Amino acid sequence: MPTVPHGDRELTIWTWLQAIGRPTAIVLGLGVAVAGCQAIPGDGPWMNGAKSTSSEALPFDLIDLTPTTVVAYRPPATVDQTSTTSNLSAGARVAVAPGDVLKVRIFEPYEGSIFPTIQKPGADLGNQRVTDDGTIEVPYVGTVRVAGMDLGQIERQIVTQLGNKAQNPQVIVEYVADRNNTVMVSGEVKNPGRLSLLEGTRSVVDAVNRAGGPVGVATQLQAVVRRHGTVILDKQYSELLAGADIGIQKGDEIVLRPNSQVFTVLGAVAKAGNVELTKSNMTLLEALGEVHGLSDERANKTGVFVFRMGDIQDNPSARARVFRLDLMQPVSIFVAQQFGMQARDVIYVTNAPLYEYNKILSALYRTVSIVGVAKGTTTTTTSF
Repeated sequence: MPTVPHGDRELTIWTWLQAIGRPTAIVLGLGVAVAGCQAIPGDGPWMNGAKSTSSEALPFDLIDLTPTTVVAYRPPATVDQTSTTSNLSAGARVAVAPGDVLKVRIFEPYEGSIFPTIQKPGADLGNQRVTDDGTIEVPYVGTVRVAGMDLGQIERQIVTQLGNKAQNPQVIVEYVADRNNTVMVSGEVKNPGRLSLLEGTRSVVDAVNRAGGPVGVATQLQAVVRRHGTVILDKQYSELLAGADIGIQKGDEIVLRPNSQVFTVLGAVAKAGNVELTKSNMTLLEALGEVHGLSDERANKTGVFVFRMGDIQDNPSARARVFRLDLMQPVSIFVAQQFGMQARDVIYVTNAPLYEYNKILSALYRTVSIVGVAKGTTTTTTSF
């Protein structure tokens, strides 16, 4: 094989080609790697396709956020609405039913009669539990059918049954224990259990407050009301506080359960992960602030994306939408202040091209270093 003189040693043609070929291969490999940098592992989708492809060819609608387009996605100025429970009466007719416990007192205006006057004790005839057949037993009166009557009707019925046994009797009937005009409150409340409507409980929020209040943040709780086995209300508890509260009836079941409203932040941000939607009118700028903003070293400020699913439950053919924001434009800060976030939105901030190239260079250098160590030729260390 021919040789080439090289100082004190001679190189073969093969070793000479290896010497000049290795740098060339590295340069060519670097060019190929830079051209195909999407092959390098990352922490989110490769968004160059969304930038270069028409929206008709994508399975979603791509919308550039500008001062004009953001108008349709502004959050409501206020979440409050007109209340429907402010005029609910606490004096509605309440009917007695089996299981209720009543107290009956009877007075007469003159002494010497069967019942004492109002100034003297002894008018209390004890607690009377309503039996399964809807009656109570009142001394000197006998069996009184009370089921389905309100307290005033029961008082008049006792007077009627007394007849001539008493002179102008005055009858007072009161609840001792209300077993039927109740609602059940359970779930994420401090004191779950049954509550009597006789205590002035008029609405769902009333009932929750009387049960000690919610455990947790209102925006992360779901309120469900069942009436006769049918769900009549299914809303976030924060919506009820904003005016969507409803009146309740005896036998209603009220359940507060966790229903986290979160959005997800991925990519080149200071703190990626799931973030609670702490208010219903949170903006994109506030959402980025919750994760401490973009990463200075990594973020591509022209590539801030918001992914939003369509309303598949109500409209199966609804298309997803991807919103794109260019934070290199000063006006985009004001646009971000107007864009309203929704639960299950995903914010993705792409990496800057230089950061991607740095990852490629680092990977190539590690490869070259490993080869050099294996051959015993690498003696210095460099970091990117």
